[in-house]
Amino acid sequence: MRCLVDKLNAMAIFVRVVERGSFSAVARELQTSQPTISKVLQALESELGGKLIARSTRKLSLTEEGQRYFDHCRQILAAVDAAEHSFQSGRETIAGPLRIGSSVSFGRLQIAPRLPAFLERYPDVRVDLQLSDQNQDLVSEGLDVTFRIGALNDSGLIARHIGSTHRITVAAPQYLAQHGQPQTPDDLREHNCLQFNLLSSQNLWIYTHGARRHEVRIKGNAQSNNSEAIREMVLGGLGVALSPVWLFSEDLKAGRVTALLQDYSAQSLPIHAVSPANRRQSARVKAFVDFMSQALESAPELQAIK
Repeated sequence: MRCLVDKLNAMAIFVRVVERGSFSAVARELQTSQPTISKVLQALESELGGKLIARSTRKLSLTEEGQRYFDHCRQILAAVDAAEHSFQSGRETIAGPLRIGSSVSFGRLQIAPRLPAFLERYPDVRVDLQLSDQNQDLVSEGLDVTFRIGALNDSGLIARHIGSTHRITVAAPQYLAQHGQPQTPDDLREHNCLQFNLLSSQNLWIYTHGARRHEVRIKGNAQSNNSEAIREMVLGGLGVALSPVWLFSEDLKAGRVTALLQDYSAQSLPIHAVSPANRRQSARVKAFVDFMSQALESAPELQAIK
């Protein structure tokens, strides 16, 4: 039998291939070749005396035996991680690859501008920033951490609240010149409201004024799952949007949009750093989450417009 270190390495590669669903993705992640990854798994299957993965041109799927072996491997690797962590706690080097997920606009406006300062502090970290306005699957996409805005739906993840963002109601001057300016949330029923459908549920915008709560069922002729697209629609004079402050902060300063209903508060949105539940958080992930939490705590572009 091969030495225990080789066996654990093969188990780790097997688990990673299953999580990523791709030999080539794991090869890139480990900076090796796809044939090398294939040989490791073939040797593991040969040693076990059976197939772990059913290969097809479209996807990888586990055999029944492979699923059982995969479950045990994850438990073993988690135990190894825990043992190492207990020994290395407080002295782990902050280095290596860090794969980060985020929505497009939050990643572009809030994460990317802060990466130079983070990497200056931790020069041995290598960042891979993956942006998407769909909820990213951390395991299949190989993400170490992703940042999510709004309510969390997946309870099988480790989530850390790192801040919140105020929201504002905005429209372009040319839209307001043609349609007038809403004075109360109820007035929005008569306006063309543009919906970012990953944050707004059932076309409902909620405001508070003192102790009073206003729930407005809005309607409009356009929506999108991309906040940058909503911004372009607003700048083009198409309608009114309810948005995180930071998406329009520069446009507000330049007069390209006008803040509306400033006597009313829209619901703030929580910001969470989310990690896979079955993977011990590395020192570099913790360092980056701590860094972002501190940065967002005092970020003026996340605060309410005065």
